Amino acid sequence: MNIRRIELIDFRNYARAEIELSPGVNVLVGENGQGKTNVLEAMLLIAVGKSHRAHRDRDLIRWEQERARISLQASTRYGDRRLTLELGPEGRRAHANGVQVGRMTEFVGQVQVVLFAPEDLDLVKGSPRVRRRFLDTELGQMEPLYLHHLSHYNRALLQRNRWLKENQASNDDEILATFDRQIAVHGAHVIHRRLRFLQKLRAYAARIYTDIASGRETFDLAYRSSVGGIEAGMTVEEMAEAMEAALARHRSQDLRLGTTGVGPHRDDMLLFLDGREVHAAASQGQQRTIALSLRLAEIDFMHEEMGEYPVLLLDDVLSELDDLRQRNLVVGMSRKVQTVITTTSLNRLGQELDGDYRLFRVCSGIIAEERV
Repeated sequence: MNIRRIELIDFRNYARAEIELSPGVNVLVGENGQGKTNVLEAMLLIAVGKSHRAHRDRDLIRWEQERARISLQASTRYGDRRLTLELGPEGRRAHANGVQVGRMTEFVGQVQVVLFAPEDLDLVKGSPRVRRRFLDTELGQMEPLYLHHLSHYNRALLQRNRWLKENQASNDDEILATFDRQIAVHGAHVIHRRLRFLQKLRAYAARIYTDIASGRETFDLAYRSSVGGIEAGMTVEEMAEAMEAALARHRSQDLRLGTTGVGPHRDDMLLFLDGREVHAAASQGQQRTIALSLRLAEIDFMHEEMGEYPVLLLDDVLSELDDLRQRNLVVGMSRKVQTVITTTSLNRLGQELDGDYRLFRVCSGIIAEERV
């Protein structure tokens, strides 16, 4: 898979910009604050439907403009894709190959990307919410059915929580049982797919971590469910039964607190070094190595699942990878997949790529290609 062209109109600091990408390595160079990361953010938004930096679409639209538009052309093993996403006061409008797409869950995943950014350290030291977002983002790109169940789960959860807040003195188990059945059915699919994803990802990530760390430490990960009795190997139906039972057990507590205490919205991805759970106490180098291992593992996993490599987006991270082994892994991967790199300076990077890349200078929202 490769992205051939991207056009931005009134997106972030770009009034209008177009860029034709090489199927190999592409480097965006410029000072901080000029718009390099905005290009990667636009690609991510098309791929997964979310920004890694903004929670509101309004923040993605250029100052004093009402709408923004991202257009992307890509080649995949299933044919060419022409994707357009418009952001505006009335919401989003998405088109795939000229046809309007009704739901974002049907639009997401038509191209796959993996973004490695400085914020990825939060995968290790951040809250469980960050790691759940990681799972949802990666699975959402590959499995439209996952997004379907996640969307229905979140809708049922919102309705249950609203009812709990408004009826804390109630004893109406029948209404809660109706919510619980919906939550259990969709939540079981979410957990089942997360467990399958992590089971495969852990093998890739452990191997990559061992390579980076030269065998000094072993890395592993696991899924911790807030639903008692959930285990890998269970069927979706068995998980749904376990979840419905757990929700019933927690009803009185949920009524008292006005919120739902069990379910995939409370789960976490646990990280281990040498069998001990990793927390914020891990060194900066260990945190960076874990984050890098997870991102590179995603690439191999997507290739196994989808039959082609995703596009690798590296947002100003090579300068932070002081360890030669880490840099070699990333640079080596960039020669295997289409890669878009942002950096403030070519220097050492230009030498490592040995002239085999396309270079773009970014300054104040203007992108100009330069000869290498």
